[in-house]
This record gives sequence, structure tokens and C-alpha cells, in this order.
Amino acid sequence: MKSYTAVIERDTDTGLLIGFVPGFPGAHSQGATLNELRENLDEVLTMLLEDGEPALDAEFVGTQNFTFA
Repeated sequence: MKSYTAVIERDTDTGLLIGFVPGFPGAHSQGATLNELRENLDEVLTMLLEDGEPALDAEFVGTQNFTFA
């Protein structure tokens, strides 16, 4: 079983959740709820992985909050 980290944002125009896997070309989807987004991303990743394990362009490291004036 392989694990990937998805970055999730909310589109302010549509209200939909947008998810993507950093460095994994084509690994992105959307959904109205977190559960719907997870199901949609699972479907996309399953299709993309049919061609074998990708060479990722980047690796998710984490997030950082910055405070500035």
C-alpha cells in the first residue's frame, strides 16, 4: 500500500474543495466534501498508477506559517 500527501484548498468562488498531490502530474481533483474529495482523488490516483509508480517531481515536506508586516 502506497501513501501520498494531498494539499487541500477551498475555492472561494465555487466553495469546492480542491486537492492535489505535490509533484505528481495529473493528481488533482475536487469535491463538495472531504469525503467526496478523498473518493475522487482515490479514483484519479488509481488510474494514474495503472501505468506504474511515477517519478515524483517534488515531495511534500510540510506547511509553515509566516508573519510579516
